[in-house]
Amino acid sequence: MKPMRLIPTAALAGCVLLALAACGTNPVTGKRELQFVSTSQEISIGQQNYAPMKQSEGGDYAVLPDLSAYISEVGKRLVARDDAILQKDRNLPFEFTVLNNSVPNAWALPGGKIAVNRGLLTALDNEAELAAVLGHEITHALARHGAQAQERGTLLQGGLVAAQIGAVMGGVDEQAAGLLLGGASVGAQLVHMKFGRDDELEADQYGTRLMKAAGYDPQGAVTLQQTFVRLFDNKEPGWLEGLFASHPPSVERVRRNQELVAQLGAGGDLGRDRFQARMKPLLAIKPAYDKYDQALAAVEKKDMARAKSLAAEAARQEPREAQFQQLLGDIAVSEKRDLDALAFFQKAQQLNPNYFGSWLGGGVAQYRLNNKTVAKQWLQRSYDLLPTAPAALYLGNISRDAGNTDAALGFYQAAASSGNAYGRDAQREAVLIDLPRRPGNYVTTQAVRDLSGKLLLKVQNRAPVAVAGIAVTPIVVNAAGQVTNTGRTVNVRGTLDSGQQVTVDAGLGVLTEEQEKMLRFRVESARVVE
Repeated sequence: MKPMRLIPTAALAGCVLLALAACGTNPVTGKRELQFVSTSQEISIGQQNYAPMKQSEGGDYAVLPDLSAYISEVGKRLVARDDAILQKDRNLPFEFTVLNNSVPNAWALPGGKIAVNRGLLTALDNEAELAAVLGHEITHALARHGAQAQERGTLLQGGLVAAQIGAVMGGVDEQAAGLLLGGASVGAQLVHMKFGRDDELEADQYGTRLMKAAGYDPQGAVTLQQTFVRLFDNKEPGWLEGLFASHPPSVERVRRNQELVAQLGAGGDLGRDRFQARMKPLLAIKPAYDKYDQALAAVEKKDMARAKSLAAEAARQEPREAQFQQLLGDIAVSEKRDLDALAFFQKAQQLNPNYFGSWLGGGVAQYRLNNKTVAKQWLQRSYDLLPTAPAALYLGNISRDAGNTDAALGFYQAAASSGNAYGRDAQREAVLIDLPRRPGNYVTTQAVRDLSGKLLLKVQNRAPVAVAGIAVTPIVVNAAGQVTNTGRTVNVRGTLDSGQQVTVDAGLGVLTEEQEKMLRFRVESARVVE
């Protein structure tokens, strides 16, 4: 008889993992790694989340659309030379855009969907630095860094979990705020994920090699990181919550870049004159965006008079920008000046019909003015562009008022997931519709015994609102779960607040343990206390 050979624990664990996932080669590093997320899944994640993520981060920059075309030119020049760093074919449908956002940031979704904020472009000096930014983000996508973060979540939690992350939209008050729902929160988790030290160094290294292969001067990657370190050390406003939140700079990154440039050899296309010429129109209207950012800061301090003055000045300086008109509308809505708000929102819709914010704010104003047909159209337009809690709540109200309770319940349940004030309002409205239909989902029951062995009924209100009129019927079921007998319905007197419980006589006397095993309680009715 052959002796039994024991499999080491580590090897056994590896076998289990290999049974659950494919083992693949990282297309950039050439290293073997477990891969739970396939390339096709990465591409799908990027395609599904790119549009809502762009909306939640300010939308495509419509005032100067040539900027996105320029960024795309530089990005495609880099991607065309990805063979210089790839160890394995990696065919991703790369896309590049500029977002209308003053926060200096850039990000990449899995599958090659990349965005650069307007606020970052004004801080760069030349095209080589822009290429360093894009090369870094391209490498994140090529090296599967976003997918790897998801895979680490899979290993730890047993599933790809997307937290419901809210992002306040508009910057005014709750009437103009929006918490992301559904797929938009998946994108938010991926975009605002903080990469680890190794991922950042890897993106620097291979992104710089990509620059060199595309003909750019790799020294741009050094000067870029030197600028970032200086801004980080000075705690420059905007940067800490922007690029530095997910891509923290360091002296080590500067040193590594310098060593790599020495190895690769400096020299190449710096593209300063070309870059400056393309940025000139943006820099010319930057003062208007500075006024707008100051207006948002004033709103946060509840200084609406100053906010209105600054937003109006921004609109005078740059009349093509829809965000300025939307902010004036948002402020008017927050001050209950709904009719005044409509003029601003309509102007914003004309300037940029493809951004959700003016449709949302305008829909709220129309609803409050009792123009519900138009309100429904505008709110649905905003919801299609970016699902938010306020849009879902108001669409639910419109459906409810029209007698379409099923549609209303769907919208309310979507809004309730946000957890903010809109979510709490929606949760209450959802309960008003759903509790009479399915009282057993909100009122729980349990059989308990007193000291004499008499069977009692414990009833608890799990709804977020007070309930009354609770009626419970004891039933007897057989081994197949079929009802074979029913007892007398027990009416619970009074009101139960949310979370409150009460114990009442079940009207069944003393039962044997076998009889109790077959006993269930059916909640017949309950109503919300207004």
